[in-house]
Amino acid sequence: MVGGNDELVFDGGSLVVGAEGDIKLEGKLFQSQNLIVNPTVFTLEAKKNHALIDEEKIFKALSLGVKDYVEKCGFKSVLLGLSGGIDSALTAVIAVDALGASNVRGVAMPSEFSSQGSKDDARELAVHLGIQYDEIPIQSGFESIKQSLSPVFLGLKDGVAEENMQARLRGVILMGMSNKFGSLLLTTGNKSELAVGYCTLYGDMCGGLAVLSDLPKTMVYRLSEWVNRHQVVIPVSTLTKPPSAELRPDQKDQDSLPDYEILDAILQAYVVDHRSAGEIVSMGYDQAIVTRIIRLIDMNEYKRRQSAPGLKVTTRAFGMGRRVPIAQRYRDKL
Repeated sequence: MVGGNDELVFDGGSLVVGAEGDIKLEGKLFQSQNLIVNPTVFTLEAKKNHALIDEEKIFKALSLGVKDYVEKCGFKSVLLGLSGGIDSALTAVIAVDALGASNVRGVAMPSEFSSQGSKDDARELAVHLGIQYDEIPIQSGFESIKQSLSPVFLGLKDGVAEENMQARLRGVILMGMSNKFGSLLLTTGNKSELAVGYCTLYGDMCGGLAVLSDLPKTMVYRLSEWVNRHQVVIPVSTLTKPPSAELRPDQKDQDSLPDYEILDAILQAYVVDHRSAGEIVSMGYDQAIVTRIIRLIDMNEYKRRQSAPGLKVTTRAFGMGRRVPIAQRYRDKL
């Protein structure tokens, strides 16, 4: 079978295997194909799929998943927020590959905390991809909401509430455009963020399909570098600058999270390999970091339960691949 059905992407690659277990004929991956098999004369198309590297397979799977999900749901076009960051950039590249540039729209929604570099990167990406691009600042709306809440927030310092207001304002804008133009909204968060709740419910989680929700952040970087293997599609500065949500001054992801290499390794061990906290610590990871990350993964199930369906490309994806209770008091003791 070939094609996307909700979260699942069937990859094709049908095989004809000889009596000795050797592959005689191999269908193409991620493409529908009719093969006429003569058991006495085999053409040596075999092993072509083995030449594909992991990044190419994942990209093709995500592109096919997006294409089939959008078309089977009755949409002709998609839109997404472009922050100038690597997640939205890769999502846009996949969408263009799946649907064509004329059916993809990118929307930048800068605030006072958005750097000029991020705004330039978002615009440059749109130019490279040839997609429609809009810039809709959220600062006036953000100030208006803060003013409305000032009587009940009187005397309280700005914090997470104000950061999330910005994300939710962007969600309102994108959903408004989705309604107005009939385009499916793609959400751009990755598996690492979704695991620990580094995302805003009803904000950047708004959308009909979560394209990267099964890709750890380190794989997002690997896939983005693969996209740029022949020419610069994703701006180089998008790949090299420290990742940031840009919801407060000088914010960096690593202010709140360990390095993504460490986070993704713990995520792999705990979620995919079912290792306990003690086992993960014995692998050489800091006890305090392991305890904190596992706690974050457990307590953010409520966000994942309300997230858009995502395309499954690893052995264990959140959603249909991993169902745990939201309300539970179990704690993994070291």
